[in-house]
Amino acid sequence: MFNRFKTRSRKSERLDRGEFTAAEYRRWQLEMWYIHRFFGEIRALKHTLFDAIGGAGGGRVSVLDVAAGSGELLEYVTKHAEADNIFAVGVESAREAARSIASKGLVSVRCDALALPFAPDSFDFVFCSLFLHHLDEPQAAGALAQMASIARKRVFVVDLDRRPIPYFAYRFFGRFFLQPFTRDDGSLSILRAHRPQELERIAKRAGLKDVEIKRSAINRLILIASV
Repeated sequence: MFNRFKTRSRKSERLDRGEFTAAEYRRWQLEMWYIHRFFGEIRALKHTLFDAIGGAGGGRVSVLDVAAGSGELLEYVTKHAEADNIFAVGVESAREAARSIASKGLVSVRCDALALPFAPDSFDFVFCSLFLHHLDEPQAAGALAQMASIARKRVFVVDLDRRPIPYFAYRFFGRFFLQPFTRDDGSLSILRAHRPQELERIAKRAGLKDVEIKRSAINRLILIASV
């Protein structure tokens, strides 16, 4: 039963295959926002990206969110991080997600997250959340290398850890609160997640510097790197 956690699953998620209805996607967006807000991503960013923005000395700060989903996390950053002026850009490939980002008053760029159309040193900080587990190691290393090239200061990656207890807890409690699409893809996300040593290997392959990997509740890993 626990052998499945030794290596990453290669099974693709329905989200990646585009096998969902419009209603499922709308509900997924809502459920993912609650997951971001109450179970991990905001907590992880508050103690990493927010601190970096606050320590940037005020003034104008530029932030890029890669694979930004519908933009809720990026919007939260602009409203709650301590900076006089945050220029925020969200990248997404899906049309509906890109429109959602723009509807929040953020700059939306629709493109492949593995082929970012930005010049080197375009943003102070570049981050992504729950994105890297969708990629294999060569793709993940390429994505991190691009993010590091675009960032002037630091890169932040928030993702899941591949562990049994969070997996079984998510499967159990998800039955009561989440639609099957969100529950099934979310549990597969845990099986596809990179362990800390795997993340470190990917970061080194990408050429990142001063790599640090932290843990954050609930079952989140945070990779922080200088450029």
